[in-house]
Amino acid sequence: HQNGKVFAVLMTVGALFMFIPMALLMLFVAPQVDQNGNPVEFPIIMFVIMPFFYLIFGYIFVVIACAIYNLFYRFIGGLEFETEDKNV
Repeated sequence: HQNGKVFAVLMTVGALFMFIPMALLMLFVAPQVDQNGNPVEFPIIMFVIMPFFYLIFGYIFVVIACAIYNLFYRFIGGLEFETEDKNV
């Protein structure tokens, strides 16, 4: 659960750094009319809700990945590391 929360928040913050410049770029680059000449509005709501989707789906998929890891670690081995103090 804790891994899912941390990863979801990191994905959301990372998404903000990606979506804010993208939104500004799309405001200036996107065509203002479609192929029939009808005006097209910029879907700014997409840039508002996408970080929340990152939050929700990031949490869900990390929780699933951690559950799968917990099921199979006894068969494939876990992560192990050793530390040693060199200043003794």
